[in-house]
Amino acid sequence: MIPEITLDMVRVTEAAALMASLYLGRGNKEMVDQYAVDAMRGILDLIDMRGTVVIGEGEKDNAPMLYPGEKVGKWGDDDPEVLIAVDPIDGTRLVAGGRPNAISVIAATENGEIAPLPTHYVDKLAVGKELAGHLDIEATPRENLRIAAAILGVKVSELTVAVLDRERNAELIEAIRSVGARIKLIDDGDIAGAISTALPESGIDIYMGVGGSPEGVLAAAALQCLGGEIQVKCWARNDEEIKKVEKAGFDINKTYRTRDLINGSEVIFSATGVTDGSFLKGVRFHQNQAVTDSIVMRSSTRTIRRIIAYHDLEFKTITTKTEGEKKLINGANWF
Repeated sequence: MIPEITLDMVRVTEAAALMASLYLGRGNKEMVDQYAVDAMRGILDLIDMRGTVVIGEGEKDNAPMLYPGEKVGKWGDDDPEVLIAVDPIDGTRLVAGGRPNAISVIAATENGEIAPLPTHYVDKLAVGKELAGHLDIEATPRENLRIAAAILGVKVSELTVAVLDRERNAELIEAIRSVGARIKLIDDGDIAGAISTALPESGIDIYMGVGGSPEGVLAAAALQCLGGEIQVKCWARNDEEIKKVEKAGFDINKTYRTRDLINGSEVIFSATGVTDGSFLKGVRFHQNQAVTDSIVMRSSTRTIRRIIAYHDLEFKTITTKTEGEKKLINGANWF
């Protein structure tokens, strides 16, 4: 059963985060992504599962990418069949620039479905447990903020809304400001932004705005485990994408909710911080150790585990897809 591989998923995101962290601040986001993908792909193939990537990246060629449809895992006869969504690094530019809020993420489900949303972007509304089921992406920001304030027993001016800092969200940002709510603008990493609504210590009440579609699905996995909610609508950039939505069997006018995006008898979510962020610390190197901060969750029990791992660099190895087992301490010699 899939619960048996829950902690294996942490090994996957840890490996990707560790490899990506070697490129912190080096200004090369392509290398950040490449090494994270290679590590993630290598560890996935060590897991006792019959996994199929539904949401990944790259194309079906000889490149070390996790492409949709790729088979991962050992594929033993008795291994569970698992559907997978991944973002090896949510925030490659953040890592390359040495900025906060980059994480490595994976979600998996057994006996379920993952929605491969056809547009590059979706409009999103994410909330934690207290507000789940009470807000509506079709309503105006003013209406949603007033309802949220009433439910939480606070003034609208005390609410904090996270929004991805993009020109496409400029009108939304002005609408939130006009109501008087606080805004936290984020440069990248909108998976963390959406999940933070379900974590009281984050100080974020609502996530709104247009962001990446794969990130919306991955956030849905975490929010399902946390009792929160996400609503999305396909956000087409042009007529070609509108046609793509129709061809893929999606509805440009429909609101897709948490379980429309990912569902199953068990949903697992794992994330490891690459750089310090709103709910995970980044990879830290100290006295010949690498320290990682991860979170892993299960939907059936809503169990949430925080895992601080200490990796001894004298012995730590990471199995990559293209080059096999590599010693992390030799990372400086790879560039």
